[in-house]
Amino acid sequence: MDIRHLKAFIAVFEERNITAAAQRLCVAQPTLSVTIRQLEEDLGAALFMRQARGVEVSEQARELYPQACRMVAEAEALRLRFRQGQARAPLALGIEADIAPAQVEACVRLASQAVAGLQLTLLEGCDGDARLADEAQRCEDELFLPLWEEPFVLVCAKGNQPAGRWVSCPRHSSHQRLMALYGEGEQVAQAGSLQLTLTMVAAGLGAAWLPQSLAESHPGVYWQPGSGLTLRRRVGLCVAHEALALPALATLYQALVRA
Repeated sequence: MDIRHLKAFIAVFEERNITAAAQRLCVAQPTLSVTIRQLEEDLGAALFMRQARGVEVSEQARELYPQACRMVAEAEALRLRFRQGQARAPLALGIEADIAPAQVEACVRLASQAVAGLQLTLLEGCDGDARLADEAQRCEDELFLPLWEEPFVLVCAKGNQPAGRWVSCPRHSSHQRLMALYGEGEQVAQAGSLQLTLTMVAAGLGAAWLPQSLAESHPGVYWQPGSGLTLRRRVGLCVAHEALALPALATLYQALVRA
């Protein structure tokens, strides 16, 4: 018994006529009769009684009908789901550390608007067809398409003003450039990322210079812009040349270039 048998059964049950059911299914009447007979043999039950004008349904047929309708509907839904999935445009984006959630959300929104039928996967770090990253994280063989530019701002914990106490992030590419802004203060803590630096600031260990988007996303801190020369960063899409052969990525890249 397969879906073809159940569709034939449903047509005959609803039409109460082999000829009408065959026309509905666009098959020959003898072919439909053979299909119904195969189903009856498989089930070990007589489903229809042939009459001079049409057919009469048996009690077994009445019991089978709702189940057959459900099974056919589920099979059609499954087929449609996978066909739609095959028609979608897959794209995997890596999200580097220290990108603010608001920037990730904005990138996802831009991608969904630019690529019809997008099937998006977000990954952590440098995995993916392209990366959302700080320009300082761009590899030599990658294109960089800037999306946002923002300043570094002075961030402190709310209700706490640790004068001259700093939390730094030596591993980050901005560290050496920020040293001049820290001045003569005491470095009381270090973090492995800007996100962790923000956590330590919110805990009251000290102040730090961080990208404005990160400071805005944390309710436990307040920030203020720097005076004079202020360090800035650019966040955007890092793309290898060969990756632009992917249709979804090429469409997204061109849409962002035109924006």
